[in-house]
Amino acid sequence: MKEKGADPYDLKQQKNVLAESRMMIPDFHKRLKATLVDLKGALAELEESNEKEGPEIDDARNTIAEVEKVVRTTEA
Repeated sequence: MKEKGADPYDLKQQKNVLAESRMMIPDFHKRLKATLVDLKGALAELEESNEKEGPEIDDARNTIAEVEKVVRTTEA
């Protein structure tokens, strides 16, 4: 963009956004893992209370599977 004569202020703002994004990614990953642990714990509690079927249980299992995929791809 420098070669195209972009506004230096815009370039600086873009660099700042990129730097902030790079700092946020590890935090997001850590929070996502913590949420996955919490969700698995809640599902385990429901299963222990003999609630092994139902829309909430199915939603929790599906969400866990989706979040595990995201965690695996972000770890690669």
